Amino acid sequence: MLAHFLAALALAVPASQSQAALSVRPFATGLPALTAIASTPAEPRRLYAVEQDGRIVYFVDGRLRGTFLDLRGRVVSGGEQGLLSVAFHPGYAHNHRFYVDYTDRNGNTRVVEFRSRNGLGVRSTARQLLFVRQPYANHNGGELQFDSSGLLYVGMGDGGSEGDPGNRAQNPNDRLGKLLRIDPLRRGARWRMVALGLRNPWRFTFDRANGDLYIADVGQSAWEEIDYRPRVQIATLANYGWKVFEGRERYSNTELGPGQLVAPVHVYGHDQGCSVTGGYVYRGRAVPAAAGRYFFGDYCSGRIWSLRIQNGRAVDVRREPFRVESLTSFGEDAAGELYLATGNGRILKLAG
Repeated sequence: MLAHFLAALALAVPASQSQAALSVRPFATGLPALTAIASTPAEPRRLYAVEQDGRIVYFVDGRLRGTFLDLRGRVVSGGEQGLLSVAFHPGYAHNHRFYVDYTDRNGNTRVVEFRSRNGLGVRSTARQLLFVRQPYANHNGGELQFDSSGLLYVGMGDGGSEGDPGNRAQNPNDRLGKLLRIDPLRRGARWRMVALGLRNPWRFTFDRANGDLYIADVGQSAWEEIDYRPRVQIATLANYGWKVFEGRERYSNTELGPGQLVAPVHVYGHDQGCSVTGGYVYRGRAVPAAAGRYFFGDYCSGRIWSLRIQNGRAVDVRREPFRVESLTSFGEDAAGELYLATGNGRILKLAG
């Protein structure tokens, strides 16, 4: 009888109390507003931080060492504009190529390849891969990520304003509101659309263990969403629904464009936040309790959640016992440890 009582009591204890609570610890402070954290296996001791105003700085063994690349003369910054991400080619150790996404002085999106020399980015090596005219100053997306095959992906917002007034996200002939990919090393390669129906994908990532795709798409006025696509389906055109749907609810009578309609695996309402910030599946070793969990948060409320994917569905969704004010991005180091960046110039590291 006592055993049954103890078992029932254990089931009644919230997840955050029945296991070791996670936390964050300071990594860096005093920086300008940050938009991204990045790393490359070629440099296991380095961590890169992207500053919204146009610089990329780097840390070595946890200490700020200098500026990797300065593009402040080419970038318009403020609000949702700026230098938005950096991604290092999987072959960076040999080809020294890396890629940035930024809004230029006219507010338009550019994806540009650079090369590094002696550990620093060289501005004169710039090679533009993508130019997209932006009709408004918000919803620029801007995330760059490589998959395990060496294909470069960029997330494009719907062009801004409210309610996608140009219906760009469902238009297959418009690059706004899309997930695009390219082989940046193949001569003559063109960007290919792999997903549409996105409003503002404010961070998408690939699980380094299996290649599955996670997208955090910022909502309009009611719902924030997390989208998931297994690796084997990424090449099949997906439609994430905006502006036909916001979250799982009908938003408008707009005609649905092409692609397989993919519903969110998780949504939360604006009683819990107002702008989702996507993260990563934790694959580090320092925090065993976080293994295999996808972490994400909210810019407005500072709340942090994590979940697992099982059979294509979100399970074990939990709110973590800490908040991060002005959460703008997540990042991984070469070992898979998780970092959180903020709009007030802080970097935090996930801890047990």
